[in-house]
Amino acid sequence: MRKFGAKLLLCGIMVALVVGAGALWVTAQDCKTEAPDTISIKDPKWEQHTKCPVEFTHKTHAEDYGVACADCHHVYQDGQNVWKQGDPACACSSCHTELTITGEKKLPEDQQKLNLKLAFHNNCVECHKEKKKEDPKTGAPVTCTGCHPKECAS
Repeated sequence: MRKFGAKLLLCGIMVALVVGAGALWVTAQDCKTEAPDTISIKDPKWEQHTKCPVEFTHKTHAEDYGVACADCHHVYQDGQNVWKQGDPACACSSCHTELTITGEKKLPEDQQKLNLKLAFHNNCVECHKEKKKEDPKTGAPVTCTGCHPKECAS
């Protein structure tokens, strides 16, 4: 009977190690240290999109517009963003797991913080509004079609 319990415990530990390693692999696949020049903001966790995906010019925002990495990338601990340049950048949906697309502003506050659409819009739109105030003629776009193309690329 004791041998059976030991074997059962060993099997349980092996399963936990395999599951844990799988979770680490998924997380590692979801995070990158090198960013492409352009990123299509089309998260596969959304089955459908209400607007065409945004083609985000990562390199232009960082180099030409001077957007600091930690302005967008974040890991919060005790209310502070502890993410720093050089840390892996994970897909937004790895943490922002609430996927409501319509009616997202009616969600409870804790769910709004986890909402993927609000994460994109709150981060991007606020900065765009600031740039538009600074220079109304050439500032960043603030309308839906200013960022989302009317026709989706194939």
